[in-house]
Amino acid sequence: MQLELKEFLRMINIHVQILLIILLWNSDCQIIPRIEECGLSCSQGVHCKSKPSSDIFNSFCHDAPTSLSSTILKSMKISTVIKCVPGSPCSLHLNIKGSLSLDENIRGLEICSLSLDTQQSQCTNVRFARKKSKMLNGKKVQVQFNCFEVNVAQHIYVTMKTVPNYCDVKMSQEYYVEDCKNSDVGKYIPACLAGKLDYNVERARKIISVNVSNFLRDQDYYVRLCHKWFTCEDVGQFAVIKGKDTLKSVSLKYSQLLPCLCIEGWLAVPDARRIQLCPFENDTKVLWDNIVYNPATQTLAWEPACPVLVTVNLCRLTKSNDHCEDIQNSSKHFPEKVKYSRVDTHPRLCMKFTTKQGSWVKCPFAHGEFPAWKMRTAAVADQIQVFFTSQTKAHFSVLVCNKTQLASCDSLGMHHSVSAGDSVSITMSQEMCGSTICIQGWRTDVDYSVPLQICDIHCGFRGHTYGNGSPAKAMTHRMKSMHSLH
Repeated sequence: MQLELKEFLRMINIHVQILLIILLWNSDCQIIPRIEECGLSCSQGVHCKSKPSSDIFNSFCHDAPTSLSSTILKSMKISTVIKCVPGSPCSLHLNIKGSLSLDENIRGLEICSLSLDTQQSQCTNVRFARKKSKMLNGKKVQVQFNCFEVNVAQHIYVTMKTVPNYCDVKMSQEYYVEDCKNSDVGKYIPACLAGKLDYNVERARKIISVNVSNFLRDQDYYVRLCHKWFTCEDVGQFAVIKGKDTLKSVSLKYSQLLPCLCIEGWLAVPDARRIQLCPFENDTKVLWDNIVYNPATQTLAWEPACPVLVTVNLCRLTKSNDHCEDIQNSSKHFPEKVKYSRVDTHPRLCMKFTTKQGSWVKCPFAHGEFPAWKMRTAAVADQIQVFFTSQTKAHFSVLVCNKTQLASCDSLGMHHSVSAGDSVSITMSQEMCGSTICIQGWRTDVDYSVPLQICDIHCGFRGHTYGNGSPAKAMTHRMKSMHSLH
């Protein structure tokens, strides 16, 4: 039983999806009638005329006579028509059809449309000839009016009331005007003819030349540069291509080619559709340069000039400069503000930026403007002596670790604390010596520090013989050798 119910619900869901697709397809492909003139028409034999209404008194309703039925207004249907006059741009109009029963208490109708987007209204007053309406008392009359101009995708509220305005004798309906997806609207309405943009960049002069085509030639056209965030924010002033101009191109100056720098164009008509071209959106390298360090607060910050989906990490640049190992707990995601407090200014501390296009590493302290600390080691007998030097007051921790992977070094003993200018001695057992053994040191007086490593530690132990049964002479050199890293 449950399986049958599930199958039944699944089939209903499929049919609903198909119905929605058909409805959406029909709304885009629906043919909108075209007219050359707008006007008013009434049923045959009924004389009527209209004029724009501004009669505020008709806003107030009166009690209807007892003989007047509240259903005297029979129906109201709304659709869209396209008015196209040769030599002029086409426009959208509401086509309102209403029906009512004539009555001696009714002199006419008031039809109004209110834009719920702009709160602008337009009304017309339809009057019937008094003598004729008395003779046709009770006859059903059709009224059609299509002179209310509307804009693409407008949300409209239409009302139809009697004149005089009788309370509770009224019809109203909400209506959505077709948008540019409709084939007829997209083809004939200027607001939908956004044009086609072609561009050329002159990097030496920092100029973008824009050529516009596929738009109404007798209309002015606006072009601008903008930075695309949630909206496209102005970058300088927009340029105007005059409809009478033969050359349909403009030159726009820019300061920097950023990924969010877009070219936007639109016709100089109200509520015109805009077209955007963002040709540099994959050129994200320029975004990683905006790194700022504040020595007073030891704060390292990055703020992008454009919105970008990126993961930011602090990392340690390896000695070979071919890899940057992530520093633990430093990962941040934009649009969260990327800010690191109490940061070590070591030349090998870097920022890594990772997007879908790849990863980039920037090392803000690599040029030596800030003091760097150094770590060095010396082997004496069965001990490794570790020294730290720094131009500023600093505290360090040091340990012996086994580097099993590129980015990890497992501790082999306890941590030792030491201050700059001092040293610490670490006793090395025979098991703690080898090619994967490292001495690792880092600053402990900051929140983010580069861990430096000196690896391939060679130790010598008394009593150990090499080949000929006597202690190896080469061991003396290794025991007294010194390694340094900065």
